[in-house]
Amino acid sequence: MELKLINDQGQSATTVSASDALFDREYNEALIHQIVVAYQANARLGNRAQKGRSDVRHTHKKPWRGKGTGRARAGDNASPLWRGGGRIFPNSPDENFTQKVPRKMYRAGIAAILSQLAREGRLMVVEQFAVDSPKTKMLAQKVKSLGMEEVLVVTDEVDENLYLSSRNLPNVQILDVNHADPVSLIHYRNVILTRKAVAKFEELMK
Repeated sequence: MELKLINDQGQSATTVSASDALFDREYNEALIHQIVVAYQANARLGNRAQKGRSDVRHTHKKPWRGKGTGRARAGDNASPLWRGGGRIFPNSPDENFTQKVPRKMYRAGIAAILSQLAREGRLMVVEQFAVDSPKTKMLAQKVKSLGMEEVLVVTDEVDENLYLSSRNLPNVQILDVNHADPVSLIHYRNVILTRKAVAKFEELMK
């Protein structure tokens, strides 16, 4: 598989050879959907809580006597059958949403995403991607010179200058290969890999 190698002006200078198993895999929508859903579920926090009948702020006195009123018997104002009563099976804050995805499936899904990006012309390779100092303006100018507005840059290891420069740019994200996730790869219009990142991807996906 040949990937487009671009220069600092975003122009295609030549191509670089890459693994067919990683960048020329068949598109598998069901698999990609599964790993994206699992990734988002695993990032979810169990922070929702509902009140049971012992938690709601109601008196637990019997509202009226059982006989003689013509109404059905009722034993508690906090009954789940009543408006304002507690839930029968309340959600708890420590709820676990994690989904387990086998490593082989996850790697195959990442490879399918990278392959589709390459087919659509949204994936490019550069020799290296760096800025001299941690300045947002420098990184913004570098991205603009490439002719891009929204880009995910994946490097073999995150440079501190790059990381600090990207924090205030809403349409630019810097990740290293180990933290490249399916949601980010799909979200950004353009994806740039450094040459070392391509080699590291091929090594990790074996």
